[in-house]
Amino acid sequence: MKVRLRVERLPHAEGLPLPQYMSPGASGMDLMAAVRKPVTLAPGERCLIPTGLRLALPPGYEGQVRPRSGLALRHGVTCLNSPGTIDADYRGEVAVILVNLGDQPFTVQRGERIAQLVVVRVEQAEWEEVRELDPTARGEGGFGHTGE
Repeated sequence: MKVRLRVERLPHAEGLPLPQYMSPGASGMDLMAAVRKPVTLAPGERCLIPTGLRLALPPGYEGQVRPRSGLALRHGVTCLNSPGTIDADYRGEVAVILVNLGDQPFTVQRGERIAQLVVVRVEQAEWEEVRELDPTARGEGGFGHTGE
């Protein structure tokens, strides 16, 4: 099932393609850097990279901004606050918080694929306070409770 997304291209994204799926079975669309000039991240440095896009997600959907595995593997570059959430009522520019966890400087070029956008359906929850929760076989077992 396809969801129609309305998108506004900001002036600094002129000439860049819209996000697209890179294969028929891809879950995420690649987001591109809409930087006017290259941005170099030193090891350990983070920076907010603009995409030049504003989205209108339909109610009941969220956009998740996720890292690209190739950047992480080859350069140690990933997204902070991952996955980042784009709410259906947000109308500001989509931007990506990149961090260089590698040992070499990394330069973000205009039009470079820097992250993925996954559009997912979400539900809003309603609280029901109870005196006691229903028991389960797992119970209160937390981190490492399965022995792995």
